[in-house]
Amino acid sequence: MEHGSEKPGILIVDDNPEIREVLRILLGGEGFEIHEAKNGSLALEKVQSREFDLIILDIMMPGMNGYQTCMEIRKNSNAPILFLSAKTQEGDKMLGFSSGGDDYLAKPFSYNELVSRAKAMIRRYQVYQGKDGRNAQGQAGTGYPAGTEEIADSIIRIFDIEINETRSCVSRGGHVIDLTDTEYAVLHLLAKNRHQIFSAEHLYESVWGEPYYYGANNTVMVHIRNLRRKIEDDPKNPTVIRTVWGRGYRCD
Repeated sequence: MEHGSEKPGILIVDDNPEIREVLRILLGGEGFEIHEAKNGSLALEKVQSREFDLIILDIMMPGMNGYQTCMEIRKNSNAPILFLSAKTQEGDKMLGFSSGGDDYLAKPFSYNELVSRAKAMIRRYQVYQGKDGRNAQGQAGTGYPAGTEEIADSIIRIFDIEINETRSCVSRGGHVIDLTDTEYAVLHLLAKNRHQIFSAEHLYESVWGEPYYYGANNTVMVHIRNLRRKIEDDPKNPTVIRTVWGRGYRCD
């Protein structure tokens, strides 16, 4: 899979050419490298051929819809996915998060809000992927820039799971666990504050960086469920991320 230019790359997937044009002008003007796809199949081809730092995905498209496209993208990429859709029911958002989406913005949308969310998602992803400059073109075998001393990795261990804070990655038994940047942020926050109970409101505002709203509890719940599928031996009987009924979640 090829890497793009130094500019963060955004893939816009929407069957409406006018919306793609608006987003291209808006986000291109912010310095992002914009790529487009008019349907899910073309989006999958692009994802398989290069890396993106953000994917903006419509839901209602002919052929493969946004949910299906998202699930297929997740087989090849952990890039953050922002659903942009006129479907605004809580059930629609739940489907979006369950299929692997990271965030959801309803049409019509505020340009300022879109740009703000895009920048925040890309920033988190670049740190998670080690694209913040610390791991690029480093000394052979170190992952750090030439001319600098190697920095000791900061590791958080929970049972046999290792969370490498320095490189923003998670492994188990020496095997890296593929997490989205949002899943990593949730796990890292809970692990960093082990045994502390986080309410859904506290988790949402800390990880998503925006005020809690009524439906955000479901957003947190879906991401916790997806995270458990990846890190727990038995997701139905979790030992790493526990639910404290009526209060929230904690790492044991």
